[in-house]
Amino acid sequence: MERNKPQTQQYDQYTQEDFTVWQTLFERQMILLKQHASHTYLQALETIGFHAGEIPDFNKVNETLSGLTGWQLTVVPELVPQQHFFELLSQKIFPATCWLRTFEELDYIEEPDMFHDVFGHVPLLANPAYASFMQSFGQLALEWIDDEEMIAILSRIYWFTIEFGLIKEGSEHKVYGAGILSSPGETRHSMDTDTTTITFDVDTILQTAYRTDVIQEQYFVIDKLEQLDQMLPEVRSLLHKKGDHFKLSAPAEKTIIYEP
Repeated sequence: MERNKPQTQQYDQYTQEDFTVWQTLFERQMILLKQHASHTYLQALETIGFHAGEIPDFNKVNETLSGLTGWQLTVVPELVPQQHFFELLSQKIFPATCWLRTFEELDYIEEPDMFHDVFGHVPLLANPAYASFMQSFGQLALEWIDDEEMIAILSRIYWFTIEFGLIKEGSEHKVYGAGILSSPGETRHSMDTDTTTITFDVDTILQTAYRTDVIQEQYFVIDKLEQLDQMLPEVRSLLHKKGDHFKLSAPAEKTIIYEP
């Protein structure tokens, strides 16, 4: 469908339907996340000041993030090319859409809108450990930017952490991945007792292909957010030592989608 995809956020252009969509998505998802989201995410959501009654204003969000971790949002109309994406991350800039799905698309949308980008990703940018990993990951990816297959393999780290990661809190698994946080179906599935969860292991993830068009079949579980930044030297080392092996172990994803 044709839709308006602004390249700057013009807050006075949001319609009543936009506010209703944001409120509906927010309230519906929070029913699940109060039980299943990581404490760190819920705390960050409060810190960043998001709530159901107000579509986030990027200027206000940038003020808050600037004082906490130095991150900023920049408006993009849709998914950005991977090199530009990684360059932005390396500069502590997160690209996000500022348009919202229609009410008819509440349950399914083919491309990422503001609810996924902002509700899912942005709160944890207020957390120093998460924010540090995002920047470091962007810097690492730029080292391999001319090797399309290696970037596809490296994207598995991003996919199984930032997008679809779980974290252990006490004896429970909680959600911190944006692709789960912004999706009621994915949230329920990730918490189902029959769902496959795997202890986080860099080597295994680098050999695990993923699909972008289905509910995930498995989720990797970290012990703490600080683990993300700490594992990057291992990622770099394994890519150098076993890059060709990873290329052969599982077909590289044809399309790299950073926002489901």
